[in-house]
Amino acid sequence: MTVHTLLVEDNVSLAQTMIAYFDLEGIDCDYASTGSQGLDLALSNDYQAILLDINLPRMNGLEVCEVLRNRGVDVPVLMLTARDSLADKLAGFDAGTDDYLVKPFELSELTARVKALAKRRSLLAQQLEVGPLLMDLSLKTACRHGQILSLTPTCWTLLEILMRESPNVVSREKLQNAIWKGSDLPDSNVLKVHLYKLRQQVDKPFSTKLIHTVAAHGFAIRVPND
Repeated sequence: MTVHTLLVEDNVSLAQTMIAYFDLEGIDCDYASTGSQGLDLALSNDYQAILLDINLPRMNGLEVCEVLRNRGVDVPVLMLTARDSLADKLAGFDAGTDDYLVKPFELSELTARVKALAKRRSLLAQQLEVGPLLMDLSLKTACRHGQILSLTPTCWTLLEILMRESPNVVSREKLQNAIWKGSDLPDSNVLKVHLYKLRQQVDKPFSTKLIHTVAAHGFAIRVPND
């Protein structure tokens, strides 16, 4: 299975070596040599992982990562840099990076990390957006078409999971485990009640239903034509 990535690196020779190696490992790689170009590509394409050098012209990697997170992009980011101090690493994590690799590195290790990151979405995005739904994780607000949704803590958790996974189906078990976190699960009707409350906020005031029950599989948030 091909992994779709974005590499933002101003060292053209290093970038060419990485891309050639990735090609052998089943990693398809778009390339940008400046931070601003990389940001444009990251915002206009769907990637499974983004590799960012810190020292980039026009816009450094930390700035690119911070903008992506503030705009709700939850693609995992691997920061590449020659800086190896603790302060530099902390700055990268503060900007929203998910992993950190110091130059020089082995291409085999880099490839392993990219493939591991590509299997998940980042939890560091500050906003989630699915169609007309917008969730701001820092402000703890959610709205549809600009109308604020009044959510209980449990409904907030359900909506966050469904939005992160959209348009994929989320199983009943995954939703239950996220809410009750390994404790004794309540009667299945309890989850139904919470989902009903969530639907009252997300769907009832509007003409188009976004929360769908997928028989025998679970639930999904899907906008029309998804």
